[in-house]
Amino acid sequence: MATPNEVDWDAIIRDPRFQSLHRRKSAFLWGLMAIAVAYYFLLPIGAAYFQDLFKIRVWGVINVALLFALSQFVMAWAIAIIYSRKASQDFDRMAAELSAEFANPNSQARPGV
Repeated sequence: MATPNEVDWDAIIRDPRFQSLHRRKSAFLWGLMAIAVAYYFLLPIGAAYFQDLFKIRVWGVINVALLFALSQFVMAWAIAIIYSRKASQDFDRMAAELSAEFANPNSQARPGV
């Protein structure tokens, strides 16, 4: 394995496959973040504007607001699972291909260089 000093990081950054990986990963993460932020802000919006809905008791002292607040944890885990699956199926494979090519000191063909 190549040490960090032996890797041509500029060549990796210029590689169109790396740029594609970076664009796809960034777009996916921004989408997940937008969903998470929107879901997060539904709680204070609901508490402020939909108080009658949030006061409905579901079971004993547990009401809709408490269930919605606790669902934030479920949402965070769901987002983590979605990202982890997407990363292992696509992003990690693409990064491994790039890493293998640029870590091989005998590699003659380096696209984008």
